[in-house]
Amino acid sequence: MLTFSFHSLHNALRCSGVAAFGLSLSVAALAQGANNAVGERIAREGLPPRVAACIGCHGAGGEGSAGFPPLAGSGKAYLFAQLEAFASGARKHAVMGPIAQALDTAQRTSVAAWFAALPAPLTQTKEAPATPSDRGAWLAARGRWQDGVPACAQCHGPGGVGVPPNFPPIGGLSAAYMQAQVEAWQAGTRPPGPLGLMESVAKHLNADDISAVAAYYAKLHAAPATAKAQP
Repeated sequence: MLTFSFHSLHNALRCSGVAAFGLSLSVAALAQGANNAVGERIAREGLPPRVAACIGCHGAGGEGSAGFPPLAGSGKAYLFAQLEAFASGARKHAVMGPIAQALDTAQRTSVAAWFAALPAPLTQTKEAPATPSDRGAWLAARGRWQDGVPACAQCHGPGGVGVPPNFPPIGGLSAAYMQAQVEAWQAGTRPPGPLGLMESVAKHLNADDISAVAAYYAKLHAAPATAKAQP
């Protein structure tokens, strides 16, 4: 059973040096090539013909869209780890895999640094008190500790605004996208995350749990004005 509190989770991550979503983050890699100007150029223009502009899917300000998650304000370590996972194949995605593979380590670092420096698209929202009858809100705010499921808010913050450097924003994600990510952790096709938390949590959730939590976070913040379907 998971018995971490919010503070003990984050203290454990700081002390252990565990990188976002289970990848061993190279401190040297982050330090060596972070160039925000390069990151912005790749994000806005891509590197034709193999790398499309990131903002085409993730928004001009990294705010995300219905089928693609926000990147702005997510921790540099988290974003870099995801690009590394896509490049290595540890995280599967038909579009992001080839794009990440076409970037070298310094370019991935620069893109991560640029998006991390942008203002986060979400602000904390006032949530109604959770009740057991509202499964999504209850799991988000209270969890189900007897089954090893901590509250989502303990890692992702109130309203799912994210807690850099390791936990991304999840408020406002489309329900379909969030559900697909939890199912990927259940299937072992996405790295398990810091301390193996997300893989463990996902395996303690049933289909109704996932649907309820995804629907809760999808409605928590206004969706971006422009939306694209996930490929």
